[in-house]
Amino acid sequence: MRKNDISGVDFLLVLILLTRLPLPRLDTRQFARHAHAVWAFPIAGLAVAVPACLIAQVSLWTGLESLTTAGLAIGVQILLTGAMHEDGLADTADGFWGGFDRARRLDIMKDSHIGTYGVLALIVTVGLRWVTYASIITTAGPWALVPLAMLSRAMMPVIMTVLPNARGSGLSQSVGRPTPRNCALGLGLAAAGAVLILGWVSFGVILAMAGATVSLAVAARVKIGGQTGDVLGATQQLSELAGLLMVAALIA
Repeated sequence: MRKNDISGVDFLLVLILLTRLPLPRLDTRQFARHAHAVWAFPIAGLAVAVPACLIAQVSLWTGLESLTTAGLAIGVQILLTGAMHEDGLADTADGFWGGFDRARRLDIMKDSHIGTYGVLALIVTVGLRWVTYASIITTAGPWALVPLAMLSRAMMPVIMTVLPNARGSGLSQSVGRPTPRNCALGLGLAAAGAVLILGWVSFGVILAMAGATVSLAVAARVKIGGQTGDVLGATQQLSELAGLLMVAALIA
């Protein structure tokens, strides 16, 4: 691996980019490493999932039922990320299916208002996440959610690597286009965590999440000619949901 592909500052960079955790400030020049830092995206998933799982574990110890526990786990993750991924999913749904050409779709995705497609996308995906969280917490325990959070963040650089930025501006453009090497390193890191926690089930989970990511990449190419920060948020949400459904199906 090349000399500057990995740095300790990458951990802070991805946490600043993908979470709302209180973190120390970095020098402006260090943000130029964003494209290199994508290998550490799974760490952001870990930072978000561990507190959610701790809350879920405490909830179970106090006797709360699995549906309530699942709701708390989702709420903690939304709080720690500032709902950025959910926002990306809603904007992507509105843009992809609310516009009739590339320019109009990109305009809709940039609009801060939410439309019918975005609302329905959030209702369906959050609802499915909620019930599958409850199922997994009951059968495998809350800590099974950790590798899904890591893998879903590792899928985001895949989209960044295979698709150009569709707008030429925005968060995705500012991060830059990562190398396949750094993208693969992030995937390997997340996959290792999945194997340690989920065992053989992780292989089916990775296939399901990869399928969701590829499907979204194809849709993004057709609809807007590339990717944006909103598409990356949608990637995290949809790939995690695919993984959750696979875990629920294989463990239940």
